[in-house]
Amino acid sequence: MTPELDVFPGAFPHHPPADLDDHDLLVDHDWRAFSAVKQMTNHWARPGWSEGSRAYYWMLTFPHAEDLTGRARYCQDALAHLGMDPVPADGLHVTLTRVGSTDAVSTDQLHLLADLVEELALTSFEIAAHPMAGSRGAVRFTLAPWSPLVRLHAALSEAGRRAGVPGGKPTIAFRPHLGVQYSNRERPAAPVVESVARLRTLGPVSLEINSVELVELRRTTGPVPAYRWRVVRSVPLRPRSDLPVLSGRQRG
Repeated sequence: MTPELDVFPGAFPHHPPADLDDHDLLVDHDWRAFSAVKQMTNHWARPGWSEGSRAYYWMLTFPHAEDLTGRARYCQDALAHLGMDPVPADGLHVTLTRVGSTDAVSTDQLHLLADLVEELALTSFEIAAHPMAGSRGAVRFTLAPWSPLVRLHAALSEAGRRAGVPGGKPTIAFRPHLGVQYSNRERPAAPVVESVARLRTLGPVSLEINSVELVELRRTTGPVPAYRWRVVRSVPLRPRSDLPVLSGRQRG
């Protein structure tokens, strides 16, 4: 059973979609929220991320997803005139949930947390990354369906509660997405929305999710800021033989 999402002021979009599995609805929901943004923010000006900050997160990473990296690169090239910070090919990720800062989570808690998640024997699943929408601070792919991602978030959050880690936002606030480039200053949103709209005819990229990564996350500075991480534990997801066949708009 998929947990319900709810209105949450700190999430984007604030309101969850009416259906977590309908690809067209999810794509339209994300786009309507992004096209209503008037002013973009500086993604890097976020509280809690001072120089040298490190924290543990659960993430999905894509080190061998060539179709995804190729599509992301194509979109970044098409949007290069905006002067945003592109996510490097080896930095593409889906943030699932925060575990806690490195000084608030012990090594024993990390091992317990990873063991608890591995014991859940969670099942692999397939999602699609649809070009393209955004938020107040980023340009990103819309992911669909949301249901398996929401169930995964809830399972990871419950394991975190059992392990006694600080944790992150509740599952009701989870809005899955995959960032492609980050806004590095405040700016009017209209030129960004207009440019992103030209990429919305591209077909989606299929992604098979076979593992979930517990990582130590940090931010790098330099000419192009980026998120980097060290994998603490990669937890495999149980194979399944009945992965859905994408059809229609889902295939592209």
